[in-house]
Amino acid sequence: MRKPVLISALSLSLFAAASACYTQGAGAEDLPEPRSMVVDASLSKAQADAEILAARRFYAFWSTGDASYLDAAIAPSFTDRTLPAGRPQGPAGPAFASKGFRAAVPDLTCEVEQLIVAGDRVVAHLRFRGHFTGTFGDRKGAGQPVDFIATDILRVQEGRITDNWHIEDNLTLFQQLGVVAQ
Repeated sequence: MRKPVLISALSLSLFAAASACYTQGAGAEDLPEPRSMVVDASLSKAQADAEILAARRFYAFWSTGDASYLDAAIAPSFTDRTLPAGRPQGPAGPAFASKGFRAAVPDLTCEVEQLIVAGDRVVAHLRFRGHFTGTFGDRKGAGQPVDFIATDILRVQEGRITDNWHIEDNLTLFQQLGVVAQ
């Protein structure tokens, strides 16, 4: 059994530069760089690179709201395995969620704290930040900061995300939005 390899900051920078030519969307500068990354050494470089690029495009979508990143990241058969009530299934789901969330937090950003790439899975530890200046339900924001974490498990096949299992720290988010008392 091979042990995972921690990719150095230099390798990560080189990957970011090399992947820029494959980026679709507003620009390579919008692809969030993971703060740390662990890659299963048994994966081919091509497979690992494709999975990392799909994840970075997906999180560029969450960080910018640019739907071209979403289109480049997910497969037409995309399935949300932890679908929240009221969200459409399939590729329309993340677009719907982003639009609703950006109505409350227009300056939303998504930082990739850590990526773990193993087999056909990418696990991402994420941090979302912004300011509640819009509306959420019947609540109007007053500019208060929003800062919460989330974790995704992505299944990537042929360079596109086909499945997502996710969990967000909604208690912290709802407290920050004033929906739930602290």
